Amino acid sequence: MARNIIVKALPHWPIEQHEIEMCEHKGIGHPDTMTDAVSEAASRELSLAYLETYGHVLHHNLDKGLLVAGKSVPCFGGGKLVSPIKIIIGGRATSLDAKVDVHKIAVEAAQRYLKKNIRCDLKNFEIVTEIKEGSGNLKEVFARRGMMALANDTSFGVGYAPYSLLEKTVLATSRMFKSPEFKRLFPAAGDDFKIMGHRVNGTIKLTIALAFIDRYVEGVEHYFAIKKAIYEYMTDNLEVPVLMRINTLDNPIAKSEDDLYLTVSGLSAEMGDDGQVGRGNRANELITPSRGMSLEATAGKNPVAHVGKIYNVLAMIMARDIYEKIDEVDEVSVKLLSAIGDPIDEPQIAAVEVSSRFGVTDKLRKKITAMADEWLENIDKVTQMILKEKVTLY
Repeated sequence: MARNIIVKALPHWPIEQHEIEMCEHKGIGHPDTMTDAVSEAASRELSLAYLETYGHVLHHNLDKGLLVAGKSVPCFGGGKLVSPIKIIIGGRATSLDAKVDVHKIAVEAAQRYLKKNIRCDLKNFEIVTEIKEGSGNLKEVFARRGMMALANDTSFGVGYAPYSLLEKTVLATSRMFKSPEFKRLFPAAGDDFKIMGHRVNGTIKLTIALAFIDRYVEGVEHYFAIKKAIYEYMTDNLEVPVLMRINTLDNPIAKSEDDLYLTVSGLSAEMGDDGQVGRGNRANELITPSRGMSLEATAGKNPVAHVGKIYNVLAMIMARDIYEKIDEVDEVSVKLLSAIGDPIDEPQIAAVEVSSRFGVTDKLRKKITAMADEWLENIDKVTQMILKEKVTLY
């Protein structure tokens, strides 16, 4: 079988040579990220339940999640949550019989994720499911797939490698915020953060929103002292020089809690911000307007036939593999396009665009084509990587 794999030169200068670049990362406690995470947890555990019960994953897509902010009263020294954060897991799933309780699995998966990853009591969350039976024609895609899954959507996935210096700096900042050391040094720093980075020529600037937890803050002066200490810690520990701003909405002459980014739980979702699946990070953990990217939500989609998920993950894996294993490649972009009902290992087109200091020779094309073809031949590995949480999705 000859797959439609096209290898050509990148139609633009490598990203590091662009005068302007920007990218964003929404942290683990951001409302959009939490909605992605619980929807994906529900899909993953439902997939595993299907496998255990029926021997294969049945049709489902739990990618219509929504977070509705609660209500809180922050106060120096500790405030209170008045009403809980509501998370709605929505979508479609196959219910053949009572052996697999779709709603119970989804709720418990969401609760387990939140308990493990978010420093907030589970009583502050209300998990609701709005999951209905899937359409007959999409369930039929699963029923007649044979050896190879059939695409249940016409969609595309995009990936690239390597990360730029700006992208690596944004991700390094995110890892710093999530690290045990940072949480130990700054207990007032909440799980909800957003990092917006941009570069003009060689100058990197970060604008950061970081929720503070009120019970660890004694007053206005203490708040600004903590913020200064966080700024100094970050500038000392990041590997590249950056210009940085934190919580720019803070009133420099604040008189009360209302003038500062202060929360009870460390989450803006307790009061100020709602969330939705697909509005956050892509499969590369970033939002990258300076790159090719898909607007498909990866979280919550089934990991067997939904190319909006599989192709975005595979495109990133394929791009990294090509970049890391072929010395001549300086930068690579991968675009995969499906057709609903076709085998997922046979995209309508697999376009690999590369930048190489030696030019795109026939020998290089053959190398890249062989690697792309091998990944498509073994596309079921992507499903296993998703179910084993070996890849990022948001």
